[in-house]
Amino acid sequence: MYISLSDRSGGKRDKPKSAGPAPVDGMSAVDVPFRLSPVILWLGIVSMVTDVSSESVAAVLPLYITGFLGLGTIAFGFIDAINQGASAIVRIAAGWAADRTGHPKRVALAGYGLSMLARIGFLFAGGFWTIAAIVTGDRIGKGIRTAPRDALITVSAQPEHLARSFGVHRMLDNIGAAAGPMIAFLVLLMIPNGFSTVFVVSLAFAVIGVAVLALVVPDLKAPGLRDAQSAKTGPGTERRLFALSWGHFKEPGLGRLLIAAGLLGILTIGDAFIYLVLQARDSFAVQWFPLLFVGTNVVFLAFAIPLGRLADRVGRVPVFIGGHVALLACYFLAALPWGGLWSTAGCLILLGAFYAATDGVLAALAAQLTPHGKLAMGIASAQTVVALSRMAASAGFGVLWFAVGATTAMVIAGALLACAVVAVLFILPGAKGAKASA
Repeated sequence: MYISLSDRSGGKRDKPKSAGPAPVDGMSAVDVPFRLSPVILWLGIVSMVTDVSSESVAAVLPLYITGFLGLGTIAFGFIDAINQGASAIVRIAAGWAADRTGHPKRVALAGYGLSMLARIGFLFAGGFWTIAAIVTGDRIGKGIRTAPRDALITVSAQPEHLARSFGVHRMLDNIGAAAGPMIAFLVLLMIPNGFSTVFVVSLAFAVIGVAVLALVVPDLKAPGLRDAQSAKTGPGTERRLFALSWGHFKEPGLGRLLIAAGLLGILTIGDAFIYLVLQARDSFAVQWFPLLFVGTNVVFLAFAIPLGRLADRVGRVPVFIGGHVALLACYFLAALPWGGLWSTAGCLILLGAFYAATDGVLAALAAQLTPHGKLAMGIASAQTVVALSRMAASAGFGVLWFAVGATTAMVIAGALLACAVVAVLFILPGAKGAKASA
């Protein structure tokens, strides 16, 4: 771990607002050499194999629901809303548990284990409600694991290179996210309607991910609520159990970030809907559908580290907003009446760039703006806001598509997102600590 709470002169200094270490005085991300913690590498490997598991299923689920099961866009919108937002049910509670115990790995392991068990259900799924229940269980597992895992990354990373460290993790994560759909593509290419085979492969990779986390990743102790309480008020002081996330809106920087993330998230259409729009426009063969997921994730992993490094150098807020501008361009490109290879490729590049500029950068921003002792809860609060808002976006877009058609729905979503980006330009400049050296 790279942790230091004192300066080189040996003098005392105040604890930083973020749970990570403070930068050495006078040094910025440009001056401090980047070193990757082995903990982050192993967590990246865990995420990589887990994403092979989850994304292989996600790549076939839209076609499985709308084609194989014959359900409509409203039904898929409901399931995609669960996929986007069910994790919000437990994110803050999981973050609180990680902060309370000071052992985020144990909480993360429970989440990975639950998602692994949900994979078994896909082997027996056959209808809307079964699929909805399984997706809910899988996403709750994701909600449990994400904030504790990101807390582990934060306490293991150099603070001057926090966004870059998240970028490394997200790059490894998205190697798996690209490999999963590729595996699904190969399975469907060799076995038409071989959805059950995809589900078996998914379960196997989920088991590997849980095993690596349990056996290899160390159980690091992160600064927790009790540590912060003792430092401020002495031992024995209790705090209200669920004084969890609403207080974070009162934090000057973090509150603005949560408002901005929610506003942008409610206009972020799920990837699967964008891919269904492209497929409906260009009418390409069903077996090629998983390659859309591959393309987006290849772009994500290619840009994750460079954009994380850029965020550490020039500021995380501009990169975060720039990612949503890329998403806006993706919407309008998908809404064009003419398609073809180059138009589809452009959408995938823009969508991958959006994720590379926002996923790890949002976690880094939340970690930096969170008060000491509430690291996992601060990250979980940001992730919860995004998950809930995207849940509403998926459900709403499914209804909008049914009402006005795919192209018009995309144009409406794009126009609203453009207004939201302009609004966020006025909301986020008040967030302090946007740069690594701040």
